[in-house]
Amino acid sequence: MKKILAVITVATALLLSGCSQVGAAATIGDTKITQATVQTSIDSIIAARVGVDTSQMQLETGEALNRGQLRFHVLTTLLKATGQQLKLTVTKAEIDTRRASIIEQVGGESGLPNALVGAGIASEDLDTYIEAMTYSDKLGQALTANGVASADLGTEIQKLIVAKAKELGVTVNPRYGKWDASVADVVANDSASPAVTPATK
Repeated sequence: MKKILAVITVATALLLSGCSQVGAAATIGDTKITQATVQTSIDSIIAARVGVDTSQMQLETGEALNRGQLRFHVLTTLLKATGQQLKLTVTKAEIDTRRASIIEQVGGESGLPNALVGAGIASEDLDTYIEAMTYSDKLGQALTANGVASADLGTEIQKLIVAKAKELGVTVNPRYGKWDASVADVVANDSASPAVTPATK
């Protein structure tokens, strides 16, 4: 799951710049991600940590958690839009199959809470996460079919998503951070633009 999360973190980067709509955490074209949606994910993640040994985990908290969950919701929307533009689809059956595979990998249903806490994914967002992963994989397959080398897939997928974000127009409520176009990421409002911010998790 760490590899999958790294792909999403790398690609994740595409949004934000100041949202004027009351109640909106971010907007992507005509799609609004409400603050309530983001807060529900945050509350679920925090609640799930209570029953899990997190002593060996590096977990996001505070503003970083807020940004991370907004990033998740925006990225999944952009990945889906990018995939659909290329006539790609993800079915419920594909999501269910992949969910079963993930549950098996983490040692069954009993291991799922720990895995989700470690990955920073709310339990109710798992299917959305799987859908995003599957779109990312299918984008990778389409790029491979067009001659893109495996080593370049992450970069090329990111380019597609950045292009889709620019096409649709993405804004973010400043309470969550700001959109840094130079590195394609959501950053803290007081952050200077780093030259490189690789995914390390």
